[in-house]
Amino acid sequence: QVQLVESGGGLVQPGGSLRLSCAASGRTFSSYATGWFRQAPGKEREFVAAISWNAGIIYYTDSVKGRFTISRDNAKNTVYLQMNSLKPEDTAVYYCAATGRYIGTLAGGYDYWGQGTQVTVSS
Repeated sequence: QVQLVESGGGLVQPGGSLRLSCAASGRTFSSYATGWFRQAPGKEREFVAAISWNAGIIYYTDSVKGRFTISRDNAKNTVYLQMNSLKPEDTAVYYCAATGRYIGTLAGGYDYWGQGTQVTVSS
């Protein structure tokens, strides 16, 4: 069993930066692929980024490439999402998810989810 807790969300102006953290409990977290998803009001949850257990494989959705960076520190059981050059369209609740199966971009492939953290990009 893995429990995930996101933090680091908030209000930021366009062009600003935030770093989200996903802290996990469970001894086997270092063997899990982890992803970030987001959901804006009235929209479906969408994939943002994912990282394999050893960071050997990383995926990004096209809209965040070059602006967002996913990373992990297995010693701290934590995965990060560094978000730079934020845009109003990045506004959403951001969720961390983990899977013991193969890394992917579909929400259905993830078994464990956090409660989400709100990111609002507005002037």
